[in-house]
Amino acid sequence: MNDQDRPAQPRVGVVGLGAMGLGMARSLRNAGFDVGVHDLRPEVAAAFAADGGTAFATAGELAAHVDVLVGVVVNAAQVESVLFGPDGAAERLHPGSVYVMCSTADPAWSADLERRLAERGVLYLDAPISGGAARAASGELTMMTSGAPTAYAIADPVLEAMSSTVYRLGHEAGTGSKVKVVNQLLAGVHIAAAAEAMALGIKAGVPADALYEVITHSAGNSWMFENRMAHVLAGDYTPLSAVDIFVKDLGLVLDAARPEKFPLPLAATAHQMFLQASASGLGGEDDSAVIKIFPGIELPGRTEQRAV
Repeated sequence: MNDQDRPAQPRVGVVGLGAMGLGMARSLRNAGFDVGVHDLRPEVAAAFAADGGTAFATAGELAAHVDVLVGVVVNAAQVESVLFGPDGAAERLHPGSVYVMCSTADPAWSADLERRLAERGVLYLDAPISGGAARAASGELTMMTSGAPTAYAIADPVLEAMSSTVYRLGHEAGTGSKVKVVNQLLAGVHIAAAAEAMALGIKAGVPADALYEVITHSAGNSWMFENRMAHVLAGDYTPLSAVDIFVKDLGLVLDAARPEKFPLPLAATAHQMFLQASASGLGGEDDSAVIKIFPGIELPGRTEQRAV
């Protein structure tokens, strides 16, 4: 695809309509893009398209119609399936189009993916995201990106429509994923610490709502305490980000540090906490359910409304 053939506004597709991807697709539609979508659940893609846009049966069919394909799947294995699986996107993306990889993944794998796509003439942006489902829906994500200037030149309008802040961290893929790994170290440790603190307060006999009120107005507060312990107060563990996500992400953190022989004692402990929760059958629950590993406490029951 040459510059003369490329439309002024890039044609955009989103693969993966989970809690984050669906919000991102809606933000793009609200920004005036004609959005194509694909999800392994056809009914989810069809429901999105009913309000504007087009649902495609496969990632390959979607790829053939877009200039920028945004992948919002869980991990590297799912990216591999989207791109190189049966009727995958890589074979059908036009030369000069861009694949935007928003998953949390190994930085070395991401850098190699840039090379593999370049062999097919496809540009690549390493672009992990942060902000949660609510910010995805409002187009206020943080994006940690790296890649070639030529990829940014095409994808910039798409990135801006999905986010409030796009960090450009270098001209080679992998740097964005390195920063996301550091972010996930902090996020996972903060959730684990928040759960431990709330559990201790409940065990000591402090009413959970009073503890939450005081901590969220004190120096010990964190964004994760305020956000995730609200889920605990509501007794609602419907996953926006699941326990098993942090089993994966903190595993990536530890994997990234191992070749450097770099110690990560807090990340390792948090990883064990999420592993324990997953092994107890909580892997599919909201990551705040890590609080359930603590014995001898009575957690609040479910209420009608959940904070997000």
